[in-house]
Order: sequence, then C-alpha cells, then structure tokens
Amino acid sequence: MHLLALSALPPSVAGAARRLCASVVTPADAQRSDLVSLIVSRAESVGADAVLTFSEYAVVAVAEACEALGLAGAGGAAALARDKRLMRRTWQQHGLPQPEFRAVATEEDLHEAARALPYPMLLKAAWSAGSTAHQTIRAPHEVSDAWHRSRHVMAESAQLGYAELHVAEANADFVVEQIVTGAVADWFDEPGWGDYVSVEGVVADGTFHPVCLSGRMPTVEPFTERAGITPALLSADAQDRIVALARQAVDALGLRDCGTHTEIKLGADGAMWLIETAARFGGAMTVPQIEEVFGLDLVGMLVDQLLGRPVEWPEQALTPARARGAAGSLVVLAVDGRGEAWQDRRVWNFPAVAERVPLSRGSELSVVAESSLADGDLVPVYDPAAGANTMAALCLLSATDPRTVLRDFETLVDALPRVLPAAHREEVSI
Repeated sequence: MHLLALSALPPSVAGAARRLCASVVTPADAQRSDLVSLIVSRAESVGADAVLTFSEYAVVAVAEACEALGLAGAGGAAALARDKRLMRRTWQQHGLPQPEFRAVATEEDLHEAARALPYPMLLKAAWSAGSTAHQTIRAPHEVSDAWHRSRHVMAESAQLGYAELHVAEANADFVVEQIVTGAVADWFDEPGWGDYVSVEGVVADGTFHPVCLSGRMPTVEPFTERAGITPALLSADAQDRIVALARQAVDALGLRDCGTHTEIKLGADGAMWLIETAARFGGAMTVPQIEEVFGLDLVGMLVDQLLGRPVEWPEQALTPARARGAAGSLVVLAVDGRGEAWQDRRVWNFPAVAERVPLSRGSELSVVAESSLADGDLVPVYDPAAGANTMAALCLLSATDPRTVLRDFETLVDALPRVLPAAHREEVSI
C-alpha cells in the first residue's frame, strides 16, 4: 500500500504510516493544483491496482482518477454524491422525498429563494462536510447575515484544509432548504435518540448492498452531529422501510464501486426525507464500530471489490439482533446536553475524563488521538456556523447494547464541563 497524503499527517499516525506503507508521499502545494493528474501520476508510478480515499474532500478527484486509470471506483457520477445541489436535483427528478430546496450562488439568489421557501430554512455549503457553514434562517432580516457568515466560514475552512480538494471555487456554491420536523417518538421506544439515522452500505458493480443502520444523538444547533451509535435500535419493519428509501437514493445517483453513507430524517406517521448520500463510508469511527459490532472489515472488503476479488456482502442490512454488543463515537463540543455553551473555558484532558466520568459496567471509553486535541490544549468555543471545525476530541465507546451507549454518552456530555480542568486566565486570553 502506498499513501499519497494530501495534507500533513497528524504526528500520532505519521510513524505508523511510515511503518505500514510501502511509501508515503506528501506533494508540494503547487502539485495539488491538478489533483486528478497528481493521483494518476502517482498511481502509475507505483503500478497501483486500486485507488481509494476516505476523505470527503477527495472523493470526486479519486473517482475521476480511477476513470482515467481504467480502475474500479465510484464512477463518473461521484459528483452527484458530493455536490448537494446536483444530489437534490437528481432525487427531485426521481420523485424521492426530500426537503424543498433552492441552489444559490449569490446573496440575491438567497433572497429570492427565501421568498419562495417556508421559514425556518437551512443554508448549507454545497461541498461542505461536518455541518460546516450551516446557518438557520428564521426570518427575512437574517438572510444577509447568514449569507456573509457562511461564506466567511467556508473561507476559514479552506485555510484549515477542510475544503473540497478538486473543484475550483467550490466554497462559493450553496443550497438552501426547508427544515423538516422529525418525530423521534414515532420511531424509537425511548427518548434520547436523534430524529435521523444513517444507512451504511456499499455499491459493488453498480448494486447497492446495505450493511447496517447507525443511530444518532440529537444534533447541536443548528445541525452539528454529536454522536453515531452502531446499531440503531429500531424495529425490523422500521429498518426495512428506511433501507428501502436508502436504496432508491443510492440507485438514483448511479454509483459503481464505493462505500455509501445515506442520512435520512424520520418524521411523524412514517414520513421520511433524504438528507444526503456520500460515496464513501460513514465518517468518525463508523467503520471500526461496524467491525467491532458485526465483525465486518468494510475497508478490506471494499479493497477486495476494487481488486476484482469475490466478496460476500450482507444479503440485507444487519439488525440489532445480529450485533455483538454496541459501539459509538462522540464528538466533544463545548456544549452541554441541552445544547447550551459551557459557562467557562476548559482544557482537554482525556485521563481526567476516563478517571472521573462514571460509565456503565462493561463500557470501555477511548480517545481517537489523531482526531483530538493534545491533553492540555484549550477546548474551542463552540461556533454553530463552524460545526465540527470547533470540536475538541473524538471519543469511542464500546458497551453491551445501544441503549447503554446512548446513556453513557449522555452521562459523558453532562460531565465534561465539570471533570475537565478549568482554563487559566492567560490561556483564555491567548
């Protein structure tokens, strides 16, 4: 395996990458101006039989490179699963349920869309990830501020390296859509779950194979994801209906060989709306969670698929009855369980969390170092517009069942502002 690192590797994984990979190349900035050519050139130089990425920001470039190389990949339709404008138009053409929407490229476009859509509405960047640049618009006087704030956040994200790596000026493309109302009680037997789920799957030779469903905690204002839990604790009938809609969504996009991650909003009386589909596996720790709970190495299976080897994908989405325990990943944000900002600044310190947060018997908590601040770093103030860009850490939890993961995460969220060390005045001023 050869690694083409499109950004600097975190120190916590750089050493492992050098040990495990036949080569690690980090190109100069000038080489990244034509990312597809860069990938093609590197793949040809090492004689690559397959090319894959787990980065949302490189999905389109890798798909186009695979097309140029004659290798298996997501295919020419990959952009439909990346650009939210194209995605929604495709689903609209297929008559699939989704929020009403408008594509916007200018402030005037947004004002025009706001006159046509019902309030409240959500402005989001067409090529963003991690809920970056999301802005809720509740009234006409908020339109201009939302536009300028989202544009500013996308520019900041690009400077931080959290931006589309292939499409020029992608940070200028936006979509605004109706905010639909979820109904948790119509789908889950107990409170605490979020009003949406994700269907994890794969497309192999153009055929969609659902793997399992991930449950969620409620999002943080406006719609920043806090936690994903494997498996989702749904009835068999509810899971079947959700998977059927996910299949329609993925099939409509025309993908060929890739992981998929489809998010679906759950409403009253069985209503569902498509949020989005990605031509990659779910983010955070979704893949390790699935391996722990269901024993499937999705990365290895996808590699075999890309290499033309036989792969036995699940015949249908795996249910909680097939699970061996449960697992979840939690994004640490400086926001409490009610969605309110912490009253004072805190310093990230995982040993303090592990020692002082009371979890259920049998639960095991760990931190994902490469996605977390170093111990002693100041926890960022949560910025609703910046979404996951203001996360402090990513934690992974293993437990006996999904309910326990949910309750332990609730305990963890409530405890963090108490157990983390308080920041000194000089740290905050910096």
